Amino acid sequence: QAQLVESGGGSVQSGGSLILSCVASGRIRGVNTMGWYRQTPGKQLDLVASFTRDGNIKYADSVKDRFTISRNRARDTVYLQMNSLKPEDTAVYYCRSIFDGAEFWGQGTQVTVSS
Repeated sequence: QAQLVESGGGSVQSGGSLILSCVASGRIRGVNTMGWYRQTPGKQLDLVASFTRDGNIKYADSVKDRFTISRNRARDTVYLQMNSLKPEDTAVYYCRSIFDGAEFWGQGTQVTVSS
């Protein structure tokens, strides 16, 4: 069974750091395309950072130089190191993977940044 499980969310003050983890299991384990999106109430899901199918990395302009996406050697876990957090980074963060034309999403983890 394909599954993505996120962890690491929480509450932090502005300027603080958090690291999110996403573990892939089942047939999506080791897939190239894997990354992070976020959503605030009433708004659409927005890309935060992702590994692309060809192995590159893309970041949202709003998080460049503050967030770093990485993965382990087995490529079954993706991390999002978030530094210099701002109140506008407050959102539910979702892990997403694409395999064989299908999208897979985690359950989401809340990140709250207070000023």
